[in-house]
Amino acid sequence: MNFKPDIEKPNKITKKDLQKVYLRSIPMEHSWNYERMMHSGYTFAMLPVLRKLYPKKEDYIQALQRHMELYNVTPAISTFPLGISAAMEEKNAEDPEFDTSSINSVKTAFMGPLSGIGDAMYLGTFRIIAMGVGVSLAKKGSALGPLLFWLIYNIPNFGIRYLLTFFGYNLGANALTKLEASGILKKVMSYASILGLTICGAMTAENVYFSIPVKFGIGEEATTLQAVIDGIAPGILPLALFGIMYMIFKKKKISPIIVMLILMAIGVLGAFLGILST
Repeated sequence: MNFKPDIEKPNKITKKDLQKVYLRSIPMEHSWNYERMMHSGYTFAMLPVLRKLYPKKEDYIQALQRHMELYNVTPAISTFPLGISAAMEEKNAEDPEFDTSSINSVKTAFMGPLSGIGDAMYLGTFRIIAMGVGVSLAKKGSALGPLLFWLIYNIPNFGIRYLLTFFGYNLGANALTKLEASGILKKVMSYASILGLTICGAMTAENVYFSIPVKFGIGEEATTLQAVIDGIAPGILPLALFGIMYMIFKKKKISPIIVMLILMAIGVLGAFLGILST
């Protein structure tokens, strides 16, 4: 992977800086949580770049806050969006007119597609192949079983992860310059925001689910309240619950853990009374 740092700019990101980002991406999921997922791991990986680009404390803090937003992606390809983020932060440090909201918009736009590719490639392909070879040898009593499993799975994992660090940076640096010169950057950011919101909506519809099984009517004519609601507006209940949670977190500083416990209690009580089901 070719990488040519600009020696005329002391704050230009170097190959060594990106190597630090790569190494820091390895423990990215060690601080994974249900509130913002891998946000702290992502920020931790970006620290060498952010420290170099923003010598002023105020700018540095703002950059940290940008990357502490919710984020999640397959860890093995997390260096691709990290490289793009590094290039965009570098552009922001050079250009006072740069739109900083575009940094998170691009991250969010890549989150869903990259996770789909990464999960299929690593969890659905490399891991299965490595497990097949490792288990077949281990069943025969060979010590090579676990060793080959580790090698077959991790060599592509860490090798591709390393290359993607520089590929993401080069793509981001070159693409941003061309897009800004052509005036397409604002449209790209707008489309990225739309895609990100679409992904959030799809995740809400797929991962937030409950129903109201209360029946009314007699015999074969009996139907459930949930069937009536679905006939009018399918998925409206998950959307309504998501909206309520959004308003709670936006207007009131309540711990997500407390909200989670309240939802669990409502779910258990509703199931016991027969008015809620999953």
